[in-house]
Amino acid sequence: MADLNRVILAGNLTRDPELRYTPSAIAVTDLGLAVSDVYRNREGEQVEQTCFVDIVVWGRQAETCGEYLKKGSPALVEGRLQFDQWESAQGEKRSKLRVRAER
Repeated sequence: MADLNRVILAGNLTRDPELRYTPSAIAVTDLGLAVSDVYRNREGEQVEQTCFVDIVVWGRQAETCGEYLKKGSPALVEGRLQFDQWESAQGEKRSKLRVRAER
């Protein structure tokens, strides 16, 4: 079976984009996106669930995000899931699932 890693999300930014550059002068921007889902439960009450997603954008697109987006801006993101692992200063293993934006 073929693998498919594709994510499409629409929501609002939770914070201003954080634009920075790698030592090799490649732009990278971190975004926070809030995606809400509204539905009715069994009792007929309207329930809203919000999912907060971390997104990373690279290259020219990262610079554009830093220039034009701000907290509260609506955004549509297409990309793929990326699993990051690292070790904290205290020696604890950490991991995070985030979206690497492609469009």
